[in-house]
Amino acid sequence: MRKRLISGLLTGIMALSLVACGGASGTGATDSQSAEKSGSADSSNKVWKIATDTSFKPFEYTDDKGDFVGIDMDILAAVAEDQGFKYEVQVLGWDASIAACQAGQADALIAGASITDERKDSGWIFSDGYYDANQSMAVEASSTITGFDDLSGKSVAVKTGTMSASYAESLSGDYGFTVTYFEDSPTMYQAVVGGQVAACFDDTPIMASNIKDTGIAMKILDGTGNDPASYGFAIFNADNQELVDMFNAGLKNIKSNGKYDEIIAKYLGE
Repeated sequence: MRKRLISGLLTGIMALSLVACGGASGTGATDSQSAEKSGSADSSNKVWKIATDTSFKPFEYTDDKGDFVGIDMDILAAVAEDQGFKYEVQVLGWDASIAACQAGQADALIAGASITDERKDSGWIFSDGYYDANQSMAVEASSTITGFDDLSGKSVAVKTGTMSASYAESLSGDYGFTVTYFEDSPTMYQAVVGGQVAACFDDTPIMASNIKDTGIAMKILDGTGNDPASYGFAIFNADNQELVDMFNAGLKNIKSNGKYDEIIAKYLGE
């Protein structure tokens, strides 16, 4: 009888141990995150995971104080306050943010993402547009390159998976240049300044902000811009449509009450 009792106790302890280990393994979720995923949790307590780029100034970047700031961050904060939802920002980088959303590890992306039919066809679900921007070409400040016609036989830099990359790729055959890919804008700009590439394509306001604020030795060439497109907040899972709806409603409200204009003026002086 005593052996049976001891055996039963050991079995119970082992079972409890497995339950405890199972709750902590794999996802690394906190207790609050686990509760959010359960059906018993109040939906108002959900914390949405929003992925973003590491550096896309002035839309997201780390300032001199070490704070992660930018137009996207301020718009997201203002919309969340207006709509009363909670969120956490995951600073992952452009490609990693898309992958995290597609894998269900993040709920949405805000990173200066241009709204395009191609992206919609591949599974992106966008909010209303919150800023219009185009792409253009920049060269080192003392470069003699004046336009696309001067690029034959040269290499130009782009950021992987962006509208600016698509723009450069669409021109490369006609003007005889090759395209070199980078993971982030700052590294790409340094390649231009250092002479590793002849030019780069990027979103015009991003390059203008970096040239103005950092003094980097580049210039944007007139006549190289394409037609503007809107930036959008994006999800990759239709189950998160609620978040897009809240973003749209909040964006409309902050445009009406003047908060949106304050944010844009803060970073761009517009």
